[in-house]
Amino acid sequence: MAELDDLKKELSELESAMTKPEVLSNANKLAELSKQYGQLKEKYIKLEKQNNLAKQIQDLKAMLAEETDEAMITLTQKELNELSRQKAELQKGGEAEANWNNTIVEIRAGTGGEEAALFAADLYRMYNRFAERLHWATELLSTNTTSIGGYKEVVFKINGKNSYPTLSLESGVHRVQRVPNTEKNGRVHTSTASVAILPEATEVDIKIRPEDLDIDTYRSSGKGGQNVQKVETAVRITHRPTGLVVTSQEERSQLKNKEKALKILRTKLLAQEEEKRLGALTEQRRSQIGQAKRVEKIRTYNFPQNRITDHRINKSWFNIDEIMDGKLDEVIKDLQAGLTPPEA
Repeated sequence: MAELDDLKKELSELESAMTKPEVLSNANKLAELSKQYGQLKEKYIKLEKQNNLAKQIQDLKAMLAEETDEAMITLTQKELNELSRQKAELQKGGEAEANWNNTIVEIRAGTGGEEAALFAADLYRMYNRFAERLHWATELLSTNTTSIGGYKEVVFKINGKNSYPTLSLESGVHRVQRVPNTEKNGRVHTSTASVAILPEATEVDIKIRPEDLDIDTYRSSGKGGQNVQKVETAVRITHRPTGLVVTSQEERSQLKNKEKALKILRTKLLAQEEEKRLGALTEQRRSQIGQAKRVEKIRTYNFPQNRITDHRINKSWFNIDEIMDGKLDEVIKDLQAGLTPPEA
C-alpha cells in the first residue's frame, strides 16, 4: 500500500503543476506533464487492481479452507480460478493497456449553421476512415442529424490498440474554410466543429446509482426528423446530480440504446471528475470545447488552398483530400513530435 500512497502523492503533485499559469501557457511543458501524468495514472490503476485482486484471492482461499458444502466449494473454486486468471493477465500488462484501447469521440457542430454540421460529418468520416486503416472497430453511440446530412452532434466509440493516446491531441476546435454546396455566389465560408477525445469509463471507474437517473423513451427519427420507428426504442437519460443528459437512438432495441447511453454517461462523468481535479485546465478545456468559437481553433482546414494547418505546432500539410479520407498518420506523428520535448 505504501507504493500506492507514493503514486497518489506524485499524481496530486502533477495535477497541481498542470494548473500553474506558466505551464498552461507553455504547450510543450503541458504536453510533457500530461504524458507523465498519463503514464503514472496507468501504473497506479494497474497496481490498485493488482492489490484488490490479491486481497479477493486471499479472502476466497480462506473461505475455501473452512467451507464444507460441496456446492459452495465448487462455486468458490470457480470464482478463485477466474480471479487468478485476471491477476495473471494483469501482471502481463494486458489489463493496463486496455485502459487506453477504448475511446469515446464526440464531435459537435459549432459556428456556421448547416455548413458547420456538414463539417462535423466530414470529421466523423475522417476519424472512421483512420480507424479502418488501423483495423480499429468503431461503434456509433448517438447522433443528432440535420436535414441535409450533417451532424449537430455525433458520438462514437473506437476500440483499438492505444486508440486514446493516438487520438488524444485531436481534442479541440477545428475550423474549416471552403465554399459550401449551398453557396450560390462562390463565397468562402468559415465554420467550426469541436472534437472531444475521451477514454471510455467502465463500471469499475464510475458507479451510477439507478435512483439518480431519469430514463425517458421516445420514437427514434432519421434525417430531417422523419420517423423511422413505430415503437419507442430511443432512450434519453438524465443524471440528476449533475444535470447531464445523454441519448441514443441508433439501435432498434430499447435495451441496447440504454446500454449505449449509459456508456456515454459514464465516460462524461469520468471526464467531469478529471476536469474538477485539473482546476484551471478544466476551464480552459471547457471554454475551448464547449463554445467552438472561430478564435479558439487548434486546426484549420482550408479547401481552396488544399491546406491543413495545426496552429499548436504552426505546421501545414498540402494534401487535404487524403487527410480527410483518413490518412492522419503524418499529422498525428508531427503533432506528437512537436508537442513532446526531446529526451534530455
